[in-house]
Amino acid sequence: MPLIRGRRGSVAPGATPPPVLDDPDPESRWAAARALAGQADAVPELAAALRHETVPRVREAILTSLMRIGGSASAEAIVPCLRSEDAGLRAAAIEALQALPSAIAPMMAQLFSDPETDVRLLATELARNMKASDATRLLCDLIEHEPHPNVCAAAIEVLAEVGTPEALPVLERCSVRFALTPFLPFAISMAIARISGAEG
Repeated sequence: MPLIRGRRGSVAPGATPPPVLDDPDPESRWAAARALAGQADAVPELAAALRHETVPRVREAILTSLMRIGGSASAEAIVPCLRSEDAGLRAAAIEALQALPSAIAPMMAQLFSDPETDVRLLATELARNMKASDATRLLCDLIEHEPHPNVCAAAIEVLAEVGTPEALPVLERCSVRFALTPFLPFAISMAIARISGAEG
């Protein structure tokens, strides 16, 4: 299949032009996005299309193609979607980024330092598919300096699933720091039980 660009090249008389990412027809944009899967040099075009696409099915195709291409360029193209006001796009972006743990790992410190609370909270989900040791280190670093209890709660939820015993001292300190936040000490106690194997 020919490389599908966001611009139209010359087409032989009578031939049907290939679908392109800026076609007015959503079905053509969807086909163009799917055709670019695995083509690393298409990342800039897919990234540009993702910024403007409003049709969920087409956005999903763009994200899938970026995910299949992989690498840091694809991850960088997807990360801005975490700031979207569209909950569906945010969820789709998280799913795509979770499939790129090696590419997203170098960006986690910056995401965990983002001034927007929601971005920090969403970023905790990106640690789920990382190696347990890496996820534990990243999430513990976040918890140690994170001022917002909801972000800490999100990080603790992930740690409860993937955390290693190295997280236990950090969780204990967090419980003391947020002792007056009713839901956090309980969540921390559950996470500590799971990580230490004492649950149940």
